[in-house]
Amino acid sequence: MSRRLRYQVAASLDGFIAGPNGEYDWIVMDPSIDFAALFREFDTAVMGRKTYEVLTAQGGHGAMPDLDVVVFSRTLPAAAYPGVRISNDDPREVVAALKAKPGRDIWLYGGGALFRSLLDAGLVDTVEVAVVPVLLGAGVPLLPPGAATKLVLADQKTLPASGIVALAYSVPGGVGPAPRIRYIKAAKKRSTNKGARSRTAAHAAPRTVKSPRD
Repeated sequence: MSRRLRYQVAASLDGFIAGPNGEYDWIVMDPSIDFAALFREFDTAVMGRKTYEVLTAQGGHGAMPDLDVVVFSRTLPAAAYPGVRISNDDPREVVAALKAKPGRDIWLYGGGALFRSLLDAGLVDTVEVAVVPVLLGAGVPLLPPGAATKLVLADQKTLPASGIVALAYSVPGGVGPAPRIRYIKAAKKRSTNKGARSRTAAHAAPRTVKSPRD
C-alpha cells in the first residue's frame, strides 16, 4: 500500500499560510499540541523553496528532527546536506517515487504552489489544517487558484486555550482516509468530588466546645 502525502499546515481564518512577506509570527502556540507526537507520524517532509528559506533563516540547512527533507527548487542548485536534499527534478515524479517506498507518511510542509501542483497530479491524500483565529487580510494563500476539489471530513478538534480548530480531510481517490487527530493532548479533568470537598471543609471548620456549665 502506498503511503500518504499529507498537506499539514496552519492557516489564518481567511485562508493564508503566511503573511505578505512570509511572516508566521501570527501562528499562536497551544499547550495542548504535542509536536513530538505529530512529527512521529512522518519520516519524510517535502517543501518548496520559499518554505525552505523560512527554515534556513533560523540557521542551518533546514534539517528537521528525524525527518528526511526534500526541497524542490528551480533556482537553488541541487545539493545534499545532512537530512536535507535540494532537488531540481519534477516534484510530481519525485513524490510519486517516495510514496511507492515503504515508510511512514510524507509531510507536505508547504507551500501553496507545491500543494497545487501535487494536488492537480492526484498525489495529495489528505488536507489537514490548523485554523488560527486571525485575519491577515493578505499573504500566501493556502492554495493558489485552480480546479476545485471536494474533500471528506475525517476528524476535527477545537483547542479552547488558543481558539485553534484542527481539521482533517481526506481527498477522494487518495490513499486511505485521513488519520484521526492524535497529536492533541487530552485535557486534564478537574475534580468534581463535591463530597470530598465538603468533608474537607467540615474537618477544617472551627468547632465550638460547650462548657460544662452550659
